[in-house]
Amino acid sequence: MNFFEFKESLAKAKPPAELTVALAALWWAGKDNWEKAHNIVMDAGGKDSAWVHAYLHRVEGDLDNARYWYRRAQRPLSRKPFAAEWDAIAESLLEAQV
Repeated sequence: MNFFEFKESLAKAKPPAELTVALAALWWAGKDNWEKAHNIVMDAGGKDSAWVHAYLHRVEGDLDNARYWYRRAQRPLSRKPFAAEWDAIAESLLEAQV
């Protein structure tokens, strides 16, 4: 799946079945369902899920918690607009699947 297909899938009611945990959470974040996205990554392991988790806490406004998750993801605290960071995470995670 490429970035365009991923964004287009947001028009559907459910995420594509083949998504990783991190991408599924990001998909729900893209549908403005913070709670569902957070529930998916809350107990997930790995740097990708930590990155999405960090993004979610930044969106929430909890920068202390976001910093913790960015460190777990081994990523710097993002200063990008939320939509730009969402796109960057999606592109990176999708590219890693290829």
